[in-house]
Amino acid sequence: MTNMSRRNFLKLAGGAVLGMAVLKMTGNSAAQVKDALSGGGKSEVFFTDDISVKGLLNIYSKINQGMTGKIGIKLHTGEPHGPNLLPVGLIKGLQATIPNSTIVECNVLYGGPRYQTASHREVIKTNGFDFCPVDIMDEAGDVMLPIPGMKEFLAKGQGYLPGDHLTEVAVGGHLLRYNSLLVYTHFKGHTMGGFGGSLKNIGIGNASGHVGKAMVHGPGWPTGPGFLERMVEAGKATTEHFKGHITYINVLKNMSIDCDCDPNGAPPTCKDIGILGSTDILAIDKASLDLVYNLPGAQKTDLIERIESRSGRHQIEYMKTLGMGNTEYNLIRV
Repeated sequence: MTNMSRRNFLKLAGGAVLGMAVLKMTGNSAAQVKDALSGGGKSEVFFTDDISVKGLLNIYSKINQGMTGKIGIKLHTGEPHGPNLLPVGLIKGLQATIPNSTIVECNVLYGGPRYQTASHREVIKTNGFDFCPVDIMDEAGDVMLPIPGMKEFLAKGQGYLPGDHLTEVAVGGHLLRYNSLLVYTHFKGHTMGGFGGSLKNIGIGNASGHVGKAMVHGPGWPTGPGFLERMVEAGKATTEHFKGHITYINVLKNMSIDCDCDPNGAPPTCKDIGILGSTDILAIDKASLDLVYNLPGAQKTDLIERIESRSGRHQIEYMKTLGMGNTEYNLIRV
């Protein structure tokens, strides 16, 4: 296993003790794995250090039970020739096995080629994501997606930091075309969020470029807990909309301190770790962070400094506050 001992891997498994029988259940279904676990109340996060199409397919097979109908694959297409983008061959190999699937994206709020649909499509072509249909979901405008329970939550005046919060968010209008959503995420650092995981991929990524992203960022693009909480709230709009039909994959490779939205992103200082998959957005982002924090000191220093200097772990805290998942998990190697 890359960059960590078996002992440390087991220690990371949400406090659970994983038996050898579970670790060897590579060919078994998610239901069989679940039956073999005794960590009641914990979510399942599947892991492989095989960063290849085969590894990706193995992970997806464990978490795809609710993926029905028309499937959107939400990923970050990045800036032109981004230095740390994931290999296109990974998602190309997976998408080919998912019937009725389409890559979905939205335009961005900042200036550049991804601000407008036409030039955004040129970036998609440049970066090699035009091997299948790509839907820029806000091409024809946006729709307001409610965030269930937020009005009642905010009315209580407890459990959140002061500031502007969201009870609905503008998302790309075409999001409503899809019955299921695969959130395929390049896990890495982020200038404003500290890190970008599955939550950031949908919390910012599904927000429409010229309306929703402005709602999430807030006036003047402030950093800090207020921005992070709006990002989580926007993410909850998507998780609730697709409830039972949404699943998550985080690829821990090319982990720069910078997002793929930075055309001059810093080179990674840590080695690649692997691929994680779960139907629990909170558990997968928490497990990804735990694996990063378990890296040898010199490798994790830059990335952890980026995460903590932006209060990035508040994403995890606030997702838990909003009941979006479980911080306790069993990490299951496949």
